[in-house]
Amino acid sequence: MIGLAGVSKSVHRLGGAPHAIISGVDLTIPQGCLYGLIGPGASGKSVLLKLITGLLRPDRGTVTVGDDVLTGASELELQRARKRIGMLFQNNALFEHLTVYDNIAFPLRRLYAPVEDEVRARVAERLACVSLSGFEERLPPGLSGGQKKRVGVARATVTRAPIVLYDEPAAGLDPVTSQKIFDLLRAEQRASGSTVVMVSSDLDRLLTVTDRVGMMYRGALIFDGTTAEARSSSEPRVRQFVHGSTEGPL
Repeated sequence: MIGLAGVSKSVHRLGGAPHAIISGVDLTIPQGCLYGLIGPGASGKSVLLKLITGLLRPDRGTVTVGDDVLTGASELELQRARKRIGMLFQNNALFEHLTVYDNIAFPLRRLYAPVEDEVRARVAERLACVSLSGFEERLPPGLSGGQKKRVGVARATVTRAPIVLYDEPAAGLDPVTSQKIFDLLRAEQRASGSTVVMVSSDLDRLLTVTDRVGMMYRGALIFDGTTAEARSSSEPRVRQFVHGSTEGPL
């Protein structure tokens, strides 16, 4: 379970007043839920992910991940909490000088230091799941955009973390590859029972896999409900955004 209670976060601009990027967010994401986080650009979606991982600390409010309260936690406590979280970054964040094998193995070696036989077995299993068996010795610059995303998915899930965060998992991909990525993420979530939070601008495909949806607008969470409720919402901003209408308050 992921919980945010009264969470706010501001940034301080040089010579200016603090600018609120998250304002009073209350959100509970149930265990085993695939949660889609939507909203216009610069509405606070990626910042919310960073608050969940403890990469950013809120100015006010409480962030809870499982049994761990991240607000006020020490760096050591945050490191322990992050063992429960896998992350796919928006730009993939693959190490270009490392092979596919070493990229996927990185979190295992960094967090758990298992014997290499276990690393080899776990990496092979993840590569098979993302249909990239035989790519172990490839370097990221030689991969297509879709292949990089799949390597990122394999790395995000290799530790079998109970919570996985995906930031724009299909950004820059063609429609067919995008749908394959979303289907893969849904299959992974169902197989593992993990709690997933997914930020995406590709609403047509995102809403085919989510259980629940939250919409951010100017730093506030203006909607939280099931995917069906998001599609049928009468809230003008939600309705316009979900259906891609050019007419409305946005």
